[in-house]
Amino acid sequence: MNKLVFVAALTLAGLPVTTEPVRADIDAVQVWNGFALDAVRATRATDADAARLYAMVNVAIYDAVNGLAHDRRSPALVPGPGPRHADPQAAAAAAAHAVLVRLDPARTPGYDARLHDDLARLDGDGVAGGAEWGRQVGESVVAARTGDGSTPVESQPAGAGPGMFRAAWSGTQYRRVRPFAVADPARHVPGPPPALTSLAYAAAYAEVAVLGDAALPDDGLLATYQFWSLPAGSSQPPGEWLRIGLGVAGKQGLALADEARLGALLTMALADTTVATVGAKYTYRHWRPTTAIREGDTDGNPVTAPNPGWSARAGSVGGTPEYVSGHSSYSGAGATVLAGFFCRDTIAFSHATDSAPGGAARGYPGFTAAAAEAGRSRVYGGQHFDFSNRAGLGVGRDVAAEVLATSLLRRSGPTHYGACPR
Repeated sequence: MNKLVFVAALTLAGLPVTTEPVRADIDAVQVWNGFALDAVRATRATDADAARLYAMVNVAIYDAVNGLAHDRRSPALVPGPGPRHADPQAAAAAAAHAVLVRLDPARTPGYDARLHDDLARLDGDGVAGGAEWGRQVGESVVAARTGDGSTPVESQPAGAGPGMFRAAWSGTQYRRVRPFAVADPARHVPGPPPALTSLAYAAAYAEVAVLGDAALPDDGLLATYQFWSLPAGSSQPPGEWLRIGLGVAGKQGLALADEARLGALLTMALADTTVATVGAKYTYRHWRPTTAIREGDTDGNPVTAPNPGWSARAGSVGGTPEYVSGHSSYSGAGATVLAGFFCRDTIAFSHATDSAPGGAARGYPGFTAAAAEAGRSRVYGGQHFDFSNRAGLGVGRDVAAEVLATSLLRRSGPTHYGACPR
């Protein structure tokens, strides 16, 4: 149908007529983050590797879109500017594509097909220029992150004696990974856990010995643990906070530039939280509750009664040192960025994690409430003491606060971080 016939048809039908072209919306941020989440699931990526992938995809999207804006903000990594009159949606899709085909080459045919379809739907004068700019940005992000310390994989050997984590664990190279946004992740590594002989340790010991005990069935505690457990093959804890952010952003109807900025802020904070979290685990090598409770007579604390047959409700000891809780640190970071970006922590939402029992969603009055539940779930599963949950939440909050205060700000006018980022 040609334009004149189309306009006449609208007029006869009593519908409004506009001479402005209707632009296609390929929803690049949502769609290409969906691919990133699927890549993490399919490759069974670790939480650290997942956070890095999400950050690279979203930094590329943000810098591609920001480089085409008239009022550009500070870049995440690639400064721009891009070509004039280029299509930002094409740039976003092409940037994400350029990252994913290099980090997840096994699924390249699917990525290629989706990018082809996206660009065909846009079909405008600025599409080719936008796609080329996005490709350049994505490739620049990959090049810049090459040699960032995320490989080769390193391990810490098993410890011995009271208070020490008893298994070797891998991924310790992440304690030295180059951050995306914070100046020095080591500044966010907390002080040590309570001394084994302290009353604070005894109190946390007693709590997890009851709440996390597999021999004391409780359907509610088990369901909460499972909801936030997010094992290998899921989107991992940073992926769930990305999903929460994308879901709220979609309902808020954010413009492309705002949605891209939210994705970059959120995933940079999550990735940099990894560095501080792994740093704490490597430094303190604290034992998990299963070992602690089974060997309670070796810790020098007269209040911690041993239970040699104790098993965690989660069904496993845990694969990394106990202090701090990584699930908690990611949750603290995710909730802080989202509350800061939206300027309030009272946005109610519902969400079903990848490990939600029966796929059932849960509702939350705000982001901090969800983070609090996620952190406590680790106590319910017998995986962590609550002091590690609280310290982890603090690590994430502190990292996120620095990211909000210093990243992706306006080049002129108000650039402070107060109630929310500017």
